[in-house]
Amino acid sequence: MSSEIIIIIVGAVLILVAIVDSLKINGSSLNLVDIKVKIPMAVLGILLIFYGAYAYGGANLPGQVEQPVTGNKAPVEYPVKNVQVLYPLENDSVECRILTSGVYPESHDKDLWVLLKPSDNRYYPQSDHTNTSYKRNGEWQVITRFGGDKGEKYEIIVYEADANASRFFSTTIQQWKDMLSYPGLELDEIPEGANEVTRLSVFLKENCRGVY
Repeated sequence: MSSEIIIIIVGAVLILVAIVDSLKINGSSLNLVDIKVKIPMAVLGILLIFYGAYAYGGANLPGQVEQPVTGNKAPVEYPVKNVQVLYPLENDSVECRILTSGVYPESHDKDLWVLLKPSDNRYYPQSDHTNTSYKRNGEWQVITRFGGDKGEKYEIIVYEADANASRFFSTTIQQWKDMLSYPGLELDEIPEGANEVTRLSVFLKENCRGVY
């Protein structure tokens, strides 16, 4: 249960207690709580419900329309025998939100994940609303969001993941969303079922702190 839901429940309980204590049964009310306490209790309950609903909506609604940036792409190396990154290019300067994309061989049957490694040396799985990178007809892509300072170096690392590793990344992202905190992963936290395919370095074209 997310923290936003708990806040809403607490607010509802406070309001319910204030109302029930004021209801008249057989001509008299319980009056277990002083009126000077009941009114602030009800107001606090209303505020908690509004705050919880606002926070929950912000964390769970589809959000803004994605308009990821793309630029010059690398040519496809034929025949396609392995997963390739076509955008961005090595040492590119990138916007705060881009569409990391590439191609994969026809026989490839594992999930693809993009993890970002900024200057804090932690790893941040990237996802859109499907979590794993979108794959179709030999092409893959995933929305990639940066949150660092202008000029900061990032490594974009592509992993192929089995079902267990993919589930771990999805669960981790959901837990971070519930906590409204994104602490990143240590290298030894990355599951064994995730194998690095390729990596490249990029630099932030602008200040991206607090953008997402």
